[in-house]
This record gives sequence, structure tokens and C-alpha cells, in this order.
Amino acid sequence: MFSLPRAAALCVAAASLALPATDSNAQQVEPIEFTLDNGMNFLLLPRDEQPNVITAGWITPAGSTSERPGITGVSHLLEHLLFKGTDAIGTSDAALDIEYRAQLTEIREQMRALTLDGQYERYRNGEIENPWGPESDTDELRALRAQMTALQDKQREITIKNEFDKIYTGNGASGMNAGTSNDFTIYYINIPSNKLELWAWMESDRLDNPSFRELDAERYVVIEERRQRLESTPTGMLDERFDSMFWVASPYNWPVIGWMSDLMAYTEEDVRGYFETHYQPANLTGVIVGDFDPADARQLVESYFGRLENKRPAPPPVVTHDVPLMGQLRFSGECDCQDQIEVRYRAVALGHPDEPALELLAAVLNGRTGRLYGALIEEQAIAASASTNSNTNQYAGTFSFSATPKSNAELETIEAAWYEQLEIIKNEPVSDHELQKVKNKARADSFRGLQDNSSLFFQLAITQAWVSWEHMNTYPQALQEVTPADIQRVAQTYLTEDRMGVSLYTRKGGSEPTLITLADVRASLPEGMAESVLPSIEAQLAELANAQDPDELRMGLEQVEAQGAAAPPQFKTMLDYIKQEILARIAELEAGNQGGSE
Repeated sequence: MFSLPRAAALCVAAASLALPATDSNAQQVEPIEFTLDNGMNFLLLPRDEQPNVITAGWITPAGSTSERPGITGVSHLLEHLLFKGTDAIGTSDAALDIEYRAQLTEIREQMRALTLDGQYERYRNGEIENPWGPESDTDELRALRAQMTALQDKQREITIKNEFDKIYTGNGASGMNAGTSNDFTIYYINIPSNKLELWAWMESDRLDNPSFRELDAERYVVIEERRQRLESTPTGMLDERFDSMFWVASPYNWPVIGWMSDLMAYTEEDVRGYFETHYQPANLTGVIVGDFDPADARQLVESYFGRLENKRPAPPPVVTHDVPLMGQLRFSGECDCQDQIEVRYRAVALGHPDEPALELLAAVLNGRTGRLYGALIEEQAIAASASTNSNTNQYAGTFSFSATPKSNAELETIEAAWYEQLEIIKNEPVSDHELQKVKNKARADSFRGLQDNSSLFFQLAITQAWVSWEHMNTYPQALQEVTPADIQRVAQTYLTEDRMGVSLYTRKGGSEPTLITLADVRASLPEGMAESVLPSIEAQLAELANAQDPDELRMGLEQVEAQGAAAPPQFKTMLDYIKQEILARIAELEAGNQGGSE
């Protein structure tokens, strides 16, 4: 079965909060929790299942939902900048580097003032297409841009590229990475047990003295990411527009990577102000999982992270929540892609009492023995793939049905078949046997989720940032207590027309689907991750070529879709590629079977 490469799967699982459900009678997770005087929260979970290995990191409950129009995408940009080092790391001449950065800030502010005062007026008058584009520069802007380039060249001479990563890897650490989602940004690494002090020094230093070095260069890296991972993909721009339509008023309205106009516009002060507000110690949770002595770890944490100061008032709460849809929304678009449909409903946030019932409702519908497979794929033979997904975020959630057609089936036919299955769920309670089967699967999945340092790290970090780590222990029991009546009730409550949006994507007339290549995947992945992920993808492609069971492949497709429902933008191209290859193999196998029966 085609599955995500391990490194990518962990990132995606964190982003979508695909928490394994632990059996109420199995191991209970009991981290050591404490809070420093500056308000920074820590969870320590010592375990020796992986000797001499620690997964350590920290999380802020700040992602795109903490932004505002004008600075959308700043959380993701910050993720890039915090790998550029500190005042002490990443440069061979700290004093000169600070001087260059101050000069660059001054030039940047001059260019911004000229752009807002003059270029935007030219844009509104129809004289230019992009007020920020170099191709539209006035003579004054062109001169300032030349000064900036000359200073950046000088700064580059004293910059030590990737020094932050080199220090870690030179001391036996691996997997340093980060991820930005709608509702959090997380930083993590695997380190040898005897390097915990190095981690405490490195991470506290980048929280205390981030350089924001190469701000302009990284801004354009993110802009190029947006082009490659969203604008250049077959459905990227359509997905962005559908999301914006579906989330009318909530901060889920804009993409994690940000609107292009905002990426061009915000200043270093915008970035620094956001950082000092949302990355202050009172807004952070540190998590350490693995083979270590908790007393020693606490002493190191207090010594290094205890020196951090809260420089600004606490971040304001997210107060805007979405308005009712007041009816069904429909969004249609054409693309160089396979026809596909999504029916999406407003659902619940993490920690809501109805979260367990919605998760089990999705499980009843999914899988080879699930209702959608039996009805849409086997009996009616109208869908090549069909699945549902219950996705919970910090402030809201969704329940969605997604499918691709088989042969010449119309998307409207698949949509009608979904409503038929939904009405059955609403009017006829699922059997005790059917419900117990998916509960048993959740119980089996739970055990695997407790065996790995990295999986435990992500679960602890995200649940603590959003609700409380204790959710990991209480949620399994809540799953076991779900009744057939609960499944029926949540379907009747949330899966209704006035909470629904439908997207229908069809292939452009006469076009062939634009295929994603491995080169596209490589270009889309975060720096340093391609080397660890691509070999695994290539190995699984070889396995996929030998796969003979379309049903098993559909199960793999469901898993990928469930994991990637809320993945950060840097993993979208990879996920689309994996789904593309699975669907292609399914179509190939089914075409062969049809040919053999004639």
C-alpha cells in the first residue's frame, strides 16, 4: 500500500492533527508538566523505548488564524526566517551583520513609502499591473533596489549558510524541521540524549535573538513557493478560492502561505511585532520526549528558557467566528485535472463533545468494508474513489465527502449518490456490529501511536497548544462511548444543506490532466527535506507498479487524503502527486480487468 514517507507523514499528521485514539484500558500518557516564571509551559515525557534518542521542540498556537489581512502568510515566512540563525549564529562578523541589516531596513522602508504613495496610485489608474514588481519601478525605486542588492551582496560575504543546521548535524542531531498550519507553528528535531543542553541553548537563542537575516531573499522564496505549490498546481487556485468562499468571515478564509499582495508588502517591523507577540515565552509550549533524566532536563530548561522575556502584551484572542452560510454554496471550476467533487460541511473544533461521533461516522463510511465503497464503487460503479474526512482545527472543523468519477460518470450523479447514503445514515441507526468494528480499528491504531517519540511529541504539543494534553487520555474513552444514536444525531445536526459547500472541478475541454512530476515534488519540499523523502517515495512507486488490488489502493488513498486534509502548503504538491499515482494505478488495473472480461 502506498503511504507517506516517514518524515513527511509526521509533518502532515501534525498539521492535520490525525491523533491516534488510545485505548482507555491501555497506556495512559502522563507527562511531567511545569511552567517557568516567564509563563513558558513545558511537558517532559521520559521513556527508554528508543535508547539515547530524544525528540524535542516547541510550539506556538499561532498560524494563519492569528494573522490579519495585510500580513497573511507572516507565520509561514517566520518559519523560514528562524532557520537563518541569530545574532551569534549564521554570520562570521556579528557587528557588521547587524549594521548591514539596519541599512537594509532603512532602504526597505523608503521603498515601501514610495510604493504605497506612488505605485499604488499608478496601479489604481491602470498604468501598471503590480505595484511591487521591479518591472514597474520608477527611477527612484530602481536606484534604491540597486543599493539594496549591493548591500545584500556584502552581507552574503559574511553569512554562514545553514550554520544553524550544521551545528546540530555536527553533534549527531537529525530531522530538524518546522511546520506552519492554520492554528499553530511547530519546531522540532531528534537529538542524542547527551546533547539536550545544546538544544536548550540553540532554541532559546533563536527565540531570544532571531536575526531575521535575508528577509528579502526569503520573502521571494515564499513567493516562489506559492507559485510552485499553489498557483502552478492543477487545482491549487481553485482550492484557495473554494476555501475563501466556504469560510466567509473566519480567519480560515485565507491560505496559510498568504495572499500574494501581502507577501510583497509587509515590513520587518510587521514581522518582528508578530514574532514578539506570538512567540513570547508565555505563548509557547516546549515538549521533550525520549531517553533523558527529567530532573536534569528541568534544570536545563529553567536555566536557558527561563531567561526569555515577554516583550509585548499577550496576543489578542481570535474573536471573529464564521457567520452561518444561510444556504448551500456551489463552486465550479475547470482545470487540467481529473474530474472531482467535494461536499464540505461546517462541523466542530477539537475538544467539542461531538468530535468523537463525527470521527466514527467517517470511519463507518470509509474503507473497503465501508458504506461508500459498497454503494458507489461496487454496486453503482460510478466512483473510482470515494471517502469522507472529519477534520478538527482549533476554532472550527469540517466534515467532507470527496470522490473522483469512474469511466464517464457525471459528478452530479456521484453527488446524488452521496446524498442517498447520507439520508440512510440520518434515518437508520448504524448497527452495533458496524460501530464496534470501527471502534476496534481505532483501538488498534492507538497502540501504534504511542510507540514512537516523534508521534508522541506531536500529539502532546498540539493538544496542549489547543486544549490540554489530557485530551489524549480522555478522547479514547469518549470514542468508546459513542452510540448509534450519536452517529445519527451528528449527521442530522451538521450534515445539512445550510452548512454545506460543494466544489465541482472538471477537466478543461480538449485538455489532458497536467501531471505532477517528482521534480515538482522536489522543488516544493522544504529545504533539506527532499533528500530524506524522495528515496522513500521512489521505493514506494516501485511497489505501486506491482500492486494488483484496486481496493487496497483505495484504502491507501483514503489514508493519504485523511492525513493531508489540513497539511501545510509545503506538502500539498507531494500529497497531490501521491494521490495522482495511486489513482493512475487504480485506473490501469481496472482497465485491464475490463479488457480481460470482454
